[in-house]
Amino acid sequence: MVSVYDFEVKKPNGDTLSLKEYEGKPLVIVNTASKCGLTPQFTGLQSLFETYKEDGLMILGFPCDQFNDQEFDNIDETTEFCQLNYGVTFPIMAKINVNGDDADPLFNHLTSEKKGMLSKKVKWNFTKFLVDRNGKVVERYAPQTAPEKLVEDIEKLL
Repeated sequence: MVSVYDFEVKKPNGDTLSLKEYEGKPLVIVNTASKCGLTPQFTGLQSLFETYKEDGLMILGFPCDQFNDQEFDNIDETTEFCQLNYGVTFPIMAKINVNGDDADPLFNHLTSEKKGMLSKKVKWNFTKFLVDRNGKVVERYAPQTAPEKLVEDIEKLL
């Protein structure tokens, strides 16, 4: 059975990162955008990370420009924006596509494991996926779901 830990992703500098590095840790994986009405969710995501990182929680942000061009062209601008404006210290990965023929394999897996209300596709920025310690996708949250609403589900996994 394929788990999230079987995938590799790109860091902002282009290096490959195996998600095996996070094996045994619960994950929140989210597609992000710097110029979206939901961008203030970075504050809540950072708060979750600070609260639960000592218990093993990892949050991984994946910038995506597929929804109304709401991400910077340059990944350095993205990471700097997240750090300066929202104090983000959890990893922000390289910019990806989450839908379509060029969708990142990780997001193809996430969306096939947990479909949305009407379709498997990611509907908008800040769609969040919760992954348990075994790499199984256990929940999918709508873009408008505030990160604070994940607390109860995260605590069950810790």
